[in-house]
Amino acid sequence: MSKIEAMNTNDHPSELAAQGIKYVFAQFTDIHGAAKGKLIPLAHLDDIVHPGAGFSGPSIWGTGLPRNGPRSEYYGRADLSTLQPMPWLPGYARVVLDGHVAGQPFELCPRQVLRRQVERLAAHGWTLNAGLEPEFFLLQKGPNGYDSEAADMLEKPSYDSKSLLRQRGFLDKLSTSLDACGLGVFQIDHEDATGQFEVNYRYADALKAADNFMLFKMAAQHIAEEEGLLFSMMPKPFADRPGSGLHFHLSLADADGKPVFAAEDDVRGLGLSKNAYHFMAGLLLHAPALTALCAPTVNSYKRLMCGRSLSGTSWAPSFIGYGDNNRTTVARVVYQRVEWRLPDSSANPYLALAGVIAAGLDGIEQRLDPGEPVNHDVYELSDAARAELGLHMLPQNLGEAAAALKADEVLAAALGKALVAEFAALKSAEWNEYSQHVSAWETKRYLDRF
Repeated sequence: MSKIEAMNTNDHPSELAAQGIKYVFAQFTDIHGAAKGKLIPLAHLDDIVHPGAGFSGPSIWGTGLPRNGPRSEYYGRADLSTLQPMPWLPGYARVVLDGHVAGQPFELCPRQVLRRQVERLAAHGWTLNAGLEPEFFLLQKGPNGYDSEAADMLEKPSYDSKSLLRQRGFLDKLSTSLDACGLGVFQIDHEDATGQFEVNYRYADALKAADNFMLFKMAAQHIAEEEGLLFSMMPKPFADRPGSGLHFHLSLADADGKPVFAAEDDVRGLGLSKNAYHFMAGLLLHAPALTALCAPTVNSYKRLMCGRSLSGTSWAPSFIGYGDNNRTTVARVVYQRVEWRLPDSSANPYLALAGVIAAGLDGIEQRLDPGEPVNHDVYELSDAARAELGLHMLPQNLGEAAAALKADEVLAAALGKALVAEFAALKSAEWNEYSQHVSAWETKRYLDRF
């Protein structure tokens, strides 16, 4: 497949047509992080720049828009800097939409929420660079439902060459497509669960990183279907295996591109500047509320619970702290940058990154101190030892996380009270629905016990 470069704002539809493009998928992301949109014939591309592609507002999750009146219509205006042929779908391109309602940027559009936080950073002369590391399951349908291919059965399958190479058809199509879109794949591996993989591509500024993640998901879902496979970003589809994370590698750069997080004279030896420590302290302070944005499903908390898995460990954080190359804390310091290990693959990337910026800026503005690094295996510590280190648990269910987000006045003010209220209400309702569900486990355990 030949490389297809992204379009810029000066490209004319005729140039896209010369590449065989017939339709543009006008795409936005709903509050749950799902890609939505509609197909636009190429000849009508200008129409979705202004006034935009029209959608019924109340038909979109998380808008809170009425069923009638001028505020019932949601307009997605194309950001032409994102106009990008989709090489896995010949003849189709994708453009990302920014939500507008009644002629104004819509405060509950996840991309607009992130835009506002990016603008706050820009006022300091800073850009957040984010490298998102998607983990996912690649499954086949069998007589007992979906599972990994039968030969992928090692007790500890991390970096298994055989299973990795058996999926080379899917992985090659995905990698080639992403490279053609400019993402720059540099690493693919088999993860710590059977059927689980990770694809790493280049970091980007926060807004582009979120756009790229949505493009990655769309490509992976379509290519997997063509290969007769199921691509799943469910955080923890199997109880006895590790879940799928979406780790954020974070760093700030100034207007000249110089690293803001880097300092060679760091007395803790982690290579971090004072602003890096302040930023990280903000993340830790607001971690309970950020959990709702970074782990937004009932299933997410099956991943975040502290415990062993079939392969030996969960690799997911349960406690709020940071450490030098410590994968058992929610923040892992990799020399001169921070890996935020809280998000899972079901997270809305725009909202999760917006929350990260808002929390980090609060840490910088208040000059917060994250304390000393935790250089212990937190999984192995006793409760008393963790308490002595001041390590608190992350919320252990979606209801707790939604309540923490609703109570966090700093994040509500930064992200928008309406957005936080809508998000918290949706997630509280999801938790309540799950809590009322009677599972097969309960019936088997209790039906004839008493």
